[in-house]
Amino acid sequence: MREYVVWRVLDGAVDWFVLRHGQYEPLPLDPEGLLRSETFPGLWLDVPALLRGDVAGVLATVQRGLVSPAHHAFVARLQPTPSSQ
Repeated sequence: MREYVVWRVLDGAVDWFVLRHGQYEPLPLDPEGLLRSETFPGLWLDVPALLRGDVAGVLATVQRGLVSPAHHAFVARLQPTPSSQ
């Protein structure tokens, strides 16, 4: 498992961990206050929106990630090449 997310409901916090050099390290928020997966480009989480119960805000952030150039490049890499079909 390269990444995992912990939603600490009672603490009102979300932790996203990334496996680096055999150890899990916390993934920092980006300048927009989002957590962005390193394993699945385009998988973004708006933690403040999630914690305040703003489902529309969370979904809007997910949608923004899914239309990002990084996600499109990731999806293209997953497509089978003609020689592998």
